[in-house]
Amino acid sequence: MDPDAGDAPDGHVDGNVLAGPLSEVFAVDVTAATSRCAHCGCTGPLARLHVYGHAPGLVARCQECGEVVLRATRTRGAMWLDMSGAASLAIPLGEA
Repeated sequence: MDPDAGDAPDGHVDGNVLAGPLSEVFAVDVTAATSRCAHCGCTGPLARLHVYGHAPGLVARCQECGEVVLRATRTRGAMWLDMSGAASLAIPLGEA
């Protein structure tokens, strides 16, 4: 999915676009993880975040208040994650 294509009038796509880039870092499908916005407290799966690809990397904003929850940028040899806008991230694990 091309994050620049934009399904919504403001040009964002849903958080499912994060699955590919974050699969390089996480062994699970992180789009199913539940995040909580540090600004408004909204909770929901990463797949519901509004993702923009117009900056270097991907910028994921809260689906309710629009504040930045996560930034992901790929550089040579590293994936940079800024998750300062996420108060928490609950990643579902398989049954043990």
